[in-house]
Order: sequence, then C-alpha cells, then structure tokens
Amino acid sequence: MRTMTTSCAAFICVSFMGIVVQAQWIRYPTPGIPRLADGKPNLSAQTPRTTAGKPDLSGLWGPDAKRGFFDIAGDSVTLPMRANGLALFQERQETHSKDHPHGRCLPLGMPLMVSASMKIIQTPTVMTVLYEEESTFRQIFLDGRQLPEDPQPTWRGYSIGHWDGDDLVIETAGLNAKAWLDQAGHPQSEALHLVERYTRRDFGHLRIQITIDDPTYYSAPFTVTQEHSLMADDELLENICLENEKDADHLTGK
Repeated sequence: MRTMTTSCAAFICVSFMGIVVQAQWIRYPTPGIPRLADGKPNLSAQTPRTTAGKPDLSGLWGPDAKRGFFDIAGDSVTLPMRANGLALFQERQETHSKDHPHGRCLPLGMPLMVSASMKIIQTPTVMTVLYEEESTFRQIFLDGRQLPEDPQPTWRGYSIGHWDGDDLVIETAGLNAKAWLDQAGHPQSEALHLVERYTRRDFGHLRIQITIDDPTYYSAPFTVTQEHSLMADDELLENICLENEKDADHLTGK
C-alpha cells in the first residue's frame, strides 16, 4: 500500500513543520554539554550515564528537521491493515484529513507525539517528557509497577518502563480511539498497545523504535523508527494551539 503524503490539510502540514525550530533562550549554553574546540556541542561524545550506570536520556530532543509530515508508512513500512482500518484511512485521505483532532486543537496521540520536540527529565523512578506541541507532558514510571488492568482511555495512555541493557523499553496502553497514529490518517483503537525502545547512541543522538500493535485495525504488529538529535543550547517554547487559531473555519474536506 502506498500512503499519500500530499493530501493533508495545509494547516496540519504547516503546524507540524514548525515543531522542530521553535525554541527560546537560543544559544544560551546548556550546562554539562561536552564541546569542541570552537565551542560547538560535541554531539558525538560518549553517552552520559546515571549513577546507576544506565544511559541518561535527559535533554531536549528534536526529530529530523527534514521530516515535516509524519506518516508511519513513510519509510517504506508495510502496514498489515485490516479492511476496516484501510477503509477509515482512505476516507481520511479523500477528505484531506479535515477531521484530524489537532486541527481543532485537541491533543496529539501516540506515536505522533513522539515525532515532536520533547524535553526528557529522567529520575530513577519516573521519566517525565515535556512536549513543545500543546505545552503538555507525559510520565513513564520506572518503579516496577504494572500497566492498569482496566484503564480509563486517555490521549497519552499509561506508560511503564524498564531497562534492557542500555535500552529503555516503554510499554503504553489505555489510549483512546480519538487520536490518529499520524498525520496521514492511520487509525487507532482502544486496543492499541505500544512498545518503544529508546537508545541513546552517543551524546547527541537518540533512536526511538516504536512497535505498534492494534488488532482492531491491523492484522499484526509493525515497527517504525525515528531518529532524534540533541537540541543543545535551546529550550522549549510555549505553544498554545487555541491562541489565534484560525484554521477550523477553512477545513472543508473535498
């Protein structure tokens, strides 16, 4: 299946293209950053570690700046879509994603949110992720708790993590069916279960592999990969979608 990436509503494409470039306190030196002789951050330096010897994922991370439109099928990923999932996806394509939740300032879902700029704050028992988009947050608990058996579905779901060597593995469930997996329109249901694997390859590069398992719309799990770079000497900028929002009136679909 070939996914179209040019038929999205213009407001969606433009709003996400700005995610990776917005920041404040630009060029204010981030403490603890290894630097080259010219003062620039040395992103190829060794991976920082916690006192427990695990990689410290803390920092401000941004996805590949060239990726302005996030499509889970955009990197030659074959999606095992069921007929009901394909029908819903095609309907969204035909109406130019006019019903995308973010077009009405509703939250981004997962894994779409993982494709945005994010600031990770890591402690031994919980990792907090602050997102520039919507100025919102997510918590990943590392204290050994299990996922809730009967969760109330939410936009962010419930996340727990554990270490597999130097990789942090995160499980998320309890997500609602209102969000979309991406900007292209691939659907998700309340049965969605995500497994993310965070690998900090060196000081300035973070690989995130996301395995998506949603038996309602897909016949088998599949995995997408995102590469993030450390946004040194920057900070997040507050972004409130409803401020000066003028897009909704122009969403006409066909």
